[in-house]
Amino acid sequence: MEQISPPLTSDDSARPISPAPGETLTEAAYFAIRRDIISGALAPEERLRIERLSRLYGVGPTPLREALQRLCAAGLVHASGNKGFAVAPLSMDEFTDLTIARVAIEEQALRLSIEHGDDAWESQVAATAYQLNKKDVALIASGEVALSDWEAANSAFHAATVAACGSRWLLTLRGRLNEQVERYRLASVALRRADRDLVHEHADIATAVLNRDADRASALIAQHFRKTATLLAGA
Repeated sequence: MEQISPPLTSDDSARPISPAPGETLTEAAYFAIRRDIISGALAPEERLRIERLSRLYGVGPTPLREALQRLCAAGLVHASGNKGFAVAPLSMDEFTDLTIARVAIEEQALRLSIEHGDDAWESQVAATAYQLNKKDVALIASGEVALSDWEAANSAFHAATVAACGSRWLLTLRGRLNEQVERYRLASVALRRADRDLVHEHADIATAVLNRDADRASALIAQHFRKTATLLAGA
């Protein structure tokens, strides 16, 4: 199975977590470790030793183990009886499979959203497209936008385009797929940002969506997602 090796390195700087109101230590640890896996602060296949994680996050062993079990269920961490926990690898085979599923779900949700979306939906699509355009321009021009900021704008735009689909299950499945895809997407942008025109890709999608051209929007979103897979495969 082909593994992807993005230019991501382990980060040993302490980052103590503080649970939000109503949040348990396990939940706070889950979101902190998940964030660091997706950003690459915890690198693919890196061993996740409880003692080290406790120093990093300032959390005891029990909530850390519970958080790691949840991350195993989410597919971001692997567990071995002999070796303990490790960050899941980035696999090209898996990403290709994820892309097939993601295109199918996104196209259907997008078509339904274009059919049912109202004026408020259009306004949200336009607003998020504008914000993403600013991040795209800055990222491609100088790389001065943090990948996490770009990812937030990118996710907000794509979520807005499908928000009016009216299907809770489509959105749930989409969310699960996106959780898996997120770190692949960031690796693609980090590795090959000069090899694609994100400004025009996103602008073309937004135009098709706002013009209620479901066929063109669906074709563009499929091409957009597959481009990420193609770039990673050639990295």
